Amino acid sequence: MAKLRYFDAGKPADPEPAPAAPTTGHSEFLRTGRINRNRAHWLAEEREYLSHEQVAERTALKLRGAGEKTHDRLNSFHKSIRFPKLIFHHTLKDTPHLGYCHVTAARTQFAQYQEVNWAFYIANFFARIGQEENFFEDISLKYSRMYFAVAVHPDKAAEDKKLTINRDIRGNGVLFHTHDPQIAIRNVLLLGARNEQLRDIIRQL
Repeated sequence: MAKLRYFDAGKPADPEPAPAAPTTGHSEFLRTGRINRNRAHWLAEEREYLSHEQVAERTALKLRGAGEKTHDRLNSFHKSIRFPKLIFHHTLKDTPHLGYCHVTAARTQFAQYQEVNWAFYIANFFARIGQEENFFEDISLKYSRMYFAVAVHPDKAAEDKKLTINRDIRGNGVLFHTHDPQIAIRNVLLLGARNEQLRDIIRQL
């Protein structure tokens, strides 16, 4: 797969001044013997290409902004529901315009499962949550956002005991997965609610 090249599409092009007379490039050369290299004779503004590092930085700003806003919404719902702010991001290898942001993490009782640790994420693309090493499968830009929460636990095989998906929960570790922000907010609040009375209120949202 060829490495993607990015350019700044938001940079406005300089307006081209109207020519004094309707001349063409080849007639001008035949008349004067010179090639006019003024910018007014170019068809479009030269594109400013961006490095993958620059694209990743721009993606990071957008992801972190979305994570901050979503965290604020979660913690403004009810004083008894508070989530820690644990915002960090990752961009996908070779496609730094795509990435995901970790928003928060907590522990809860989930259905028949006791004391489930989980993490909540936002991505700027939509995909299936994979079962194997490739966490995202069939990446699509059909939706501009994806919200999901997964059960996590320490990876016993890793020396640093980093967290990994706990696939013992629900067979794949996925607690919810949606492109709808309202559904995502409701599901996270349900995970954070401490009693059934509060959960009933949230379900009616």
